[in-house]
Amino acid sequence: MNAHYPAVARRAGHRCEYCRAPEAIFNFPFEVEHIIPTARSGPETDANLALACRACNLRKSDHVSGWDDVSAAEVPLFHPRRDRWEDLFEADATTGTINGRTPAGRATVARLQMNGTVQQDARRLWARLGLYP
Repeated sequence: MNAHYPAVARRAGHRCEYCRAPEAIFNFPFEVEHIIPTARSGPETDANLALACRACNLRKSDHVSGWDDVSAAEVPLFHPRRDRWEDLFEADATTGTINGRTPAGRATVARLQMNGTVQQDARRLWARLGLYP
């Protein structure tokens, strides 16, 4: 396990900092990821670490930007240490979708493919259990 996991997970409330999935329902700890990847000269500091579910971490990979269809521009992705989730995203517990409110929010939803059928089904179930959003 990553040595930074306890502090990062506690700070994140044991939720994926990107899609807000609750770690408690998974049978495996979430991953500590670099917001700005080390491959892009991101520092190995607490301020550059985030808790991510496997799906978000794999899809984010080493990306720091994504395409926003509305503004037709490449924009920076959501940065969990600089941005407030609520400012960039809206979770719809009825449909299970996460909607981007801003160019960065929409680009992050698209890049991380946050609204797959399985993900939406899971979020609706988590909402019924009082675990989401």
